[in-house]
Amino acid sequence: MREYRLTDFLPTTKKELELRGWDYVDIILFSGDAYIDHPSFGAAVIGRTLEAAGFRVAIVPQPDWHGDYRDFKKLGRPRLFFGIAPGCMDSMVNKYTAARRLRSEDAYSPDGRHDMRPEYPTIVYTKILKELYPDVPVILGGIEASLRRVTHYDYWSDELKKCLLCYSPADMITYGMGEKTTIQLAKRLANGEKISDIRDLPQTVYLANKEQIPGGITDQDIVLHSHEECLRNKRAEAENFRHIEEQSNMMHAQRLIQGVDGRYVVVNPPFPPMTTEELDASFDLPYTRQPHPKYKGKRIPAYDMIKFSVNIHRGCFGGCAFCTISAHQGKFITCRSKESILREVKQVIEMPDFKGNLSDLGGPSANMYGMSGKNKNACEKCRRPSCIHPQICPNLNTDHSKLLDVYHAVDALPGIKRSYIGSGVRYDLLLHRSKDEACNQAAIQYTRELITRHVSGRLKVAPEHTSDRVLYLMRKPSFSQFYEFKRIFDRINREEGLRQQIIPYFISSHPGCQEEDMAELAVITKNLDFHLEQVQDFTPTPLTNATETWYTGYDPYTLEPVFSAKTPKEKLAQRQYFFWYKPEERRGIEQSLRRIGRPDLIAKLYNGMLPQGGYRPVSNGQRPSGDYRTGNGQKPKSYNPNFKNENHRTKQHSEKPREEKRGRDRRHR
Repeated sequence: MREYRLTDFLPTTKKELELRGWDYVDIILFSGDAYIDHPSFGAAVIGRTLEAAGFRVAIVPQPDWHGDYRDFKKLGRPRLFFGIAPGCMDSMVNKYTAARRLRSEDAYSPDGRHDMRPEYPTIVYTKILKELYPDVPVILGGIEASLRRVTHYDYWSDELKKCLLCYSPADMITYGMGEKTTIQLAKRLANGEKISDIRDLPQTVYLANKEQIPGGITDQDIVLHSHEECLRNKRAEAENFRHIEEQSNMMHAQRLIQGVDGRYVVVNPPFPPMTTEELDASFDLPYTRQPHPKYKGKRIPAYDMIKFSVNIHRGCFGGCAFCTISAHQGKFITCRSKESILREVKQVIEMPDFKGNLSDLGGPSANMYGMSGKNKNACEKCRRPSCIHPQICPNLNTDHSKLLDVYHAVDALPGIKRSYIGSGVRYDLLLHRSKDEACNQAAIQYTRELITRHVSGRLKVAPEHTSDRVLYLMRKPSFSQFYEFKRIFDRINREEGLRQQIIPYFISSHPGCQEEDMAELAVITKNLDFHLEQVQDFTPTPLTNATETWYTGYDPYTLEPVFSAKTPKEKLAQRQYFFWYKPEERRGIEQSLRRIGRPDLIAKLYNGMLPQGGYRPVSNGQRPSGDYRTGNGQKPKSYNPNFKNENHRTKQHSEKPREEKRGRDRRHR
């Protein structure tokens, strides 16, 4: 293992600048995370990318924003600009739970400390820098700015907020994955252009008066409803989001313009997806793959998680309604070459405490490597936010052969015992049967190899719910596919003499989810012998389809009303069903089941007696019409095709996925 010197890291102090013989720096990055020189951490990626382009770059991790601002002064004034990288996670998601309680630790801070960053560091850091250096450009990047580039709902303040530039005195936002944007910006500033004149750079956002918009507002632009209109009319906010999501996932997007406070937010279209060569160049930069020496003896939880993992691609075409990846990375997959992946794995092998087991060989999704559209012209015109919902696109190449080739090459390296897959597996891609029989055989082979060689005893998958109606709103496949995948998983385990577990993830309180849906989820998962562990309450995060639905009450694509559980009481009523097996939850669950008119489920959960007499379920306006009374001895009818009134464990998978039966799906493809 190579011994790294202090000068092998990006400089963080005046002393480190002197060790390099520097008397100035071009760019100073301020990061809300601890500095870990690893390609999984955005500040390191941008810093190394700028360094490779010939710029002198320094980084100030987690500056103290109190007192005399000495951390903001210690490196002085940069020649070109300050960059703000608030962190790999949104600062508020990082700090608070869905119930707005403080999390147990900050995973991106030394020893998990909570006091190393402010709330909304993009705003706090920028205000300090502009106070100290008013004439130096400040550029915002990272997930926090990227997801707040236009009007958005902020769950933690419970208000509809403007573009982040309206609160932060920064000059520009670079959104999405920022290597290309940041390099071009640095070169143009180095050539003498003023930041106020750079208005045509792709993947940037700026504020301007109408006459300052290059070319003016034209028919080629998409003019969103103004922030003020969105405040008055939630439906307008829902309509905006559809445009924002579609343009974030198009090969050739249009410029977005939104009025706010008498000015305009201008969102330039993104760059085309990176090529394999460009992505390789980013991952092949001289990262030490270690935390900066200043953290010696300290634990950084996020680093522990990815220390022995390797990322093999960017992008995700799943388009899950609650996920931010499409707004930040986009739906098009860019893969690293096998050679680049193997170079990084060899680096991991050389680490002194590596025992031979890779913790993850994946990406935003485990099994999308090498997949793209067969007809590129069709992809260039496509507006769908997902390539696999409501059905897998017939133009999508779902061949797992390239991914298997990577697995085989990695596992053949001396020093590798096992390569585990910790990223989420899309089992709908494994179950899909295409017209190409070679693709089908590769999927079958991948499934067996995944289960027999790449699972460390527990395979985590994310069905997210059991109600097909809720799953449709989540943009997830029918739960019938989970039954099918679990059958295959169990069969392969029996054939191979393995005793592995499948661990499903579920979400409560997602838009469209009723309390009755959660009650049926409890019964279904009980019948599958699950005591759920990996669960969460839906957290509205900026710029996701689910958040916009939750806030506005409308589906942004159909503009149909959608119910959401919002109050703490409503959310707790749903969450409790995850833990039906805990004795302390039983009384509350039984009371809730009687209240919503489903006491029949008490017997299914607790093997008790059905209550005597009839009852009338509570109508909530979201269920299909019909007579739900059971006074004549009829059993309550469920509208979840995966739910059976009897405790059968068979045939649940035989129901047709809901998305195959909905006529309106075809209208919005």
